[in-house]
Amino acid sequence: MTLPSELSLATDFPAVSREDWRALVAGVLKKSGVDTEGLERPEDRFARTTYDGITVAPLYTAEDVVPAVGVPGLAPFVRGGQAGREAWDVRQRHTLADAKATNDAILADLENGVTSLWLTVGAQGLPIDKLGEALDGVYLDLAGVVLDAGADSARAAEALLALTDEPSGNLGFDPLGLEAKTGVAGDLAEIAAYANRAPNLRAVMVDALPYHDAGGSDAEELGCSLAAAVAYLRVLTDAGLSVVDAFRQIEFRYAATADQFLTIAKFRAARRLWARVAELSGAPDEPQRQHAVTSSAMMTARDPWVNMLRTTLATFAAGVGGADSVTVQPFDACLGLPDDFSRRIARNTQSLLLEESHVARVLDPAGGSYYVEKLTDDLATAAWEWFTEIERAGGFTAALREGLIARRLDDTWAKRLKRIAHRKDAITGVSEFPNLTEKLPVRPAAPARPEGGLPRRRYAEPFEQLRDAADAAPSRPKVFLATIGTVAAHTARSTFAGNLFQAGGIETPAAGPGTDPDAIAKSFVDSGAVVACLCGHDKDYAEHAEPVARALKEAGARTVLLAGKPGEREGVDGYVYAGCDALDVLRTTLSQAGAL
Repeated sequence: MTLPSELSLATDFPAVSREDWRALVAGVLKKSGVDTEGLERPEDRFARTTYDGITVAPLYTAEDVVPAVGVPGLAPFVRGGQAGREAWDVRQRHTLADAKATNDAILADLENGVTSLWLTVGAQGLPIDKLGEALDGVYLDLAGVVLDAGADSARAAEALLALTDEPSGNLGFDPLGLEAKTGVAGDLAEIAAYANRAPNLRAVMVDALPYHDAGGSDAEELGCSLAAAVAYLRVLTDAGLSVVDAFRQIEFRYAATADQFLTIAKFRAARRLWARVAELSGAPDEPQRQHAVTSSAMMTARDPWVNMLRTTLATFAAGVGGADSVTVQPFDACLGLPDDFSRRIARNTQSLLLEESHVARVLDPAGGSYYVEKLTDDLATAAWEWFTEIERAGGFTAALREGLIARRLDDTWAKRLKRIAHRKDAITGVSEFPNLTEKLPVRPAAPARPEGGLPRRRYAEPFEQLRDAADAAPSRPKVFLATIGTVAAHTARSTFAGNLFQAGGIETPAAGPGTDPDAIAKSFVDSGAVVACLCGHDKDYAEHAEPVARALKEAGARTVLLAGKPGEREGVDGYVYAGCDALDVLRTTLSQAGAL
């Protein structure tokens, strides 16, 4: 169909090139006081770099996209293989040791939208001999069961297979992942022994969560999973399985984070990577089966209600990225075992996205976006490079045991921790906008995780440890905000300083408006603080900062800080500003207050 000439779109608008856009960007920067002289690409001022070294630009056009490896909306970028499958599987996790309580929770889940079960059994969860009691009343030919039994995987598999002739789900064998988590080598031979036990049952779960939880990047998570899966393919085919049958035994588990576009790109890149392995192995039509789990590393123990927002973003991204199954961690996961309310919120997060927002109605909805396609390609390239580095080192087992994987993840964590410390990776409710008056819900303690293996890290832990120290102090540590000038003049910096110090559990009483050094010093003495922070406008600092600092020192202040750009001011011992090392400032302050 040809549109009539009078309906031709954009005919009244002149063509715009990337250079035209760059000129406008440079103009905005210049008006903002940013020197653009000599900048070939002024938009680089707005670019950011991921932990994989991928540059995320502020603008993408068709010229940024590499020739397509797959067509958006078709394999490998859709769940369910060539034809695609609309809804993802709503998979709820169960970790309780009590069989009756587990059964009650399972039946409630299945009656309210859950379609498959992820059961922790053995030493860290439900006793294996209680599996039948926990699954009483469950139609096992309809609701898939995914086992997580660690070193007890064979016993757990036998217990499940004894319950039904037509099980579906995954037996959860992952001996390499077990070694990564615990340092204890698993039995690789077991995975072949349990392959092809039922048509709708897989034997192997390649769990990439240990690499994510150790602080790794998205490409590192993908590369490690790929290396482990290739090792399993070798074991399965050496045991006599055909290449196609070996591929059909493997499922992947990845973390989904609140970084929406990186998560979408990660799941798309994972499918593309596995499709390449399948092509090279002679099984080009075997799609990757993906289980998405909302990230443990991003969850917080402080202000846990914000976790609902994080998991919603992560679930949306995993669904859009094509995950076959999604598990939403309860918002109180860092506090202990979830209660009925938090479990309901977790499953309803998926129900709302599926049934009301219809997120799964469109196959590969992000496909074709210049940004997402470029990010997918860059992430797949970085992951493939890491995967081949592991292979050159002798394969996954050698890379893990010789420390290659641990060193790589530690390096990434060091970079991540630096950004967290400087609050460039903000954590809402913890490093930003903390709530000192919050009342945390009380939950029963979760089973202790086994020691050994790769470290388990949460992004919020460094700040939460300082909050814990402040809470345990005989009296709440304080930093006095010596507000200088009018409310309008000091509010921006007093808000900034209050936010920073409260992130360490430190109260921030303030002087109120004024410039009289004696009055501010008296308020300082009344507050009971031993550290003070000057907060005001640069114009007020020029006249009043040094007199106020002297008055505070004379009144007994051990340290006087200033909220603003570092400089040379008499009586000022240090500076706090956007981008400073907040963790270092907080540790020093808590130490001076006797809380550390």
